[in-house]
Amino acid sequence: MRKLGQTGIEVSAYCLGTMVFGKMGNPNHDDCVRMIHRALEEGVNFVDTADVYGYSETEEIVGKALKGHRDEVVLATKFNGPMGEGPNRGGSSRRWVVQAVEGSLKRLRTDYIDLYQIHHPDPYTDIEETLSALTDLVRAGKIRAIGSSNLPASEIVEAQWVSQRRGLHRLRTEQPTYSLLNRGIEREILPVCHRYGLGVLVWSPLAMGLLTGRYRKNAPRPDNARMGWVPRHLTDERKLDAVEQLLTLAEEAGHSLTHLAMAFATSHPDVTSAIIGPRTMDQLGDLLVGATLTLGDDILDKIDAIVPPGTDIGPLDVSYTPPSLTHTDLRRRPSHERAAA
Repeated sequence: MRKLGQTGIEVSAYCLGTMVFGKMGNPNHDDCVRMIHRALEEGVNFVDTADVYGYSETEEIVGKALKGHRDEVVLATKFNGPMGEGPNRGGSSRRWVVQAVEGSLKRLRTDYIDLYQIHHPDPYTDIEETLSALTDLVRAGKIRAIGSSNLPASEIVEAQWVSQRRGLHRLRTEQPTYSLLNRGIEREILPVCHRYGLGVLVWSPLAMGLLTGRYRKNAPRPDNARMGWVPRHLTDERKLDAVEQLLTLAEEAGHSLTHLAMAFATSHPDVTSAIIGPRTMDQLGDLLVGATLTLGDDILDKIDAIVPPGTDIGPLDVSYTPPSLTHTDLRRRPSHERAAA
């Protein structure tokens, strides 16, 4: 067990992620419930979900599984993603936050959420608006702690300052992506989280499947019937080159690449928990078998030589990209101003 930042809550080093429970992964609800129960039996006490996973279906599965087990589990969910038609069924406004939490509580069959997280940055909503609404929900007893996911370091700092100056509850956790191939958070995110005492839940420690060994350089790409398409990052030659080197390192050390990747993610002193996302019971079983692995300095040094600290070998397709990069009008002066210059 590890302390979840400065909340006083203790959580397991593995957090059971549920994004693929339901029609986006495993549509068999009973099977998903059995996986949650198996994880709890093996000592995992941390479960992470989101309202947008399966558009409510996943939270319903988790709620069913936690019947009779609620007190054993540190339950985390997220809001912010679009939850239907209409301009106000998503985001981080007070209007939506208050509505979203009621939906999650109902689906999860509980009267409180241990950790309620902002799923993505919302550049169009003042962070004070969001923190104020979340503070009221904490005081109402509907949530115990608040956190964020995918926030840049500057926005984590801004949120801490706003909380201090306005007397609002602070974000207590951050959920960024982190893996052997995506180490960018070591540069700023993790030091900032350390500075403010935030717990860190890292998602995709297996790099969306790249670190399972299923995707190899110059090999046929496995069919991905679940998604119906092959994400670009699974065909990134730079990543595949690194995977080949990491596979060799894992084999020489007598480990599977999956176990090496998970042990790496949990070895960083500022990482609280690594989120696992099994789709089948076999996948869950394999992940749990590797939970006791620790890596020595010699292996960690060799990893650093393959993927240097603070380095991202290309982003994941699902990574957050800020408007400053996606909106051309924020990167270019208007054409008439450029012509005049």
